Amino acid sequence: MKKRRGQKRDAKEYLKVALLSILIVWLLWLLFGIVRKEEIARNAVADTKNELSSLAQRKEVLEGNIEELKTPRGEEATYRDTYGVARPGEGVIIVVPPSVATSTPPLPWWRTFLGKIGF
Repeated sequence: MKKRRGQKRDAKEYLKVALLSILIVWLLWLLFGIVRKEEIARNAVADTKNELSSLAQRKEVLEGNIEELKTPRGEEATYRDTYGVARPGEGVIIVVPPSVATSTPPLPWWRTFLGKIGF
């Protein structure tokens, strides 16, 4: 009978160890999930900070453009670009790039010879 008691006690101990092992694995899984979510949140904060700085720079540029457009010269430039208008007496100037003379390089002597023969 002593063996049975020992076997029963061993079975209970194995059951306790198995339950504690399952509990530890479950807690580690939960901890892993928390760490993963924290990393995602940290990356989201960094991305948001980068986006905020780029938006702040864009805001500065746009405010500068608005200030420039408030001047008479800025209004005139906007009208000219948007509607293609000109002041009375102004003409159109077309800038043509200089033409590049393309010359063919001289043929080697053997090609000239083959050309005279008919090849």
